[in-house]
Amino acid sequence: MEDWLKRTKSKQEVKADIAIIGGSGLYDASFLKDPFEVWINTPYGSPSDAIVIGEAGGKKVAFLPRHARGHRIPPHKINYRANVWALKSLGVRLVVSVSAVGSLREDYKPGDFVVPDQFIDLTKKREYTFFDGPRVAHVSMARPFCEYLRKELLEVAEKEGIRAHGSGTYVCIEGPRFSTFAESKVFKDVFKADIIGMTLVPEVNLACELEICYATLAMVTDYDVWAQKPVTADVVSRVMSENVEKAKRIIYSLIPRLKTEIKEDECSCCRSLDEALL
Repeated sequence: MEDWLKRTKSKQEVKADIAIIGGSGLYDASFLKDPFEVWINTPYGSPSDAIVIGEAGGKKVAFLPRHARGHRIPPHKINYRANVWALKSLGVRLVVSVSAVGSLREDYKPGDFVVPDQFIDLTKKREYTFFDGPRVAHVSMARPFCEYLRKELLEVAEKEGIRAHGSGTYVCIEGPRFSTFAESKVFKDVFKADIIGMTLVPEVNLACELEICYATLAMVTDYDVWAQKPVTADVVSRVMSENVEKAKRIIYSLIPRLKTEIKEDECSCCRSLDEALL
């Protein structure tokens, strides 16, 4: 057991209002005080790893490493439904997802952060909904991210002196392979997307179906292949390490600011099923 993780409790003893989903490079919750882990079984199987519960800024926070500690699960094999269901079962109302992405534009540089406001889904064989019948829901994804969380993330990044872009379209591909040059050019020049990754979908739409407010803090680690700028593993590793430390600073400063009761004019995530169920 990691030295920052002290003890284990049963699910019945714990609740959390806020969750952080850690992506590539962010596998531990050492930024939390008095952390303990809880294993949760869901109707959809087991989540990626034990969920760690701790405290930050006077708030109860849940942390789940999307790829599991040690990065054991590739993006196309993640049990997204189990992950999101498990967090909801703990009472989570707000989710901040951290993910590593490639850049599709020159001015979104390695080391920068992006808080996307749109996405394009190019995944192929994932489980996209909790409503497989007989109950059916058609949830609107016109504005897929929580505007309240996006605003808070950007304000905190500015306060911390960390470069973060306030808009961007995230194109989500199936993986685990990277794009061809032709694909990358299409994503950039035809789709006009800004960043590319492999884990946003279906995590974002599943959160919406469970009326959880959701936003992504995307860490740019390199330029996608369109740029024809060869990137070594050493460079990606260095940028990733630096970005993870900056992400932890943002998260630690963000959590005390967050409120769990969001007004309707700030975000509609928490009422996403009002007009979706048939």
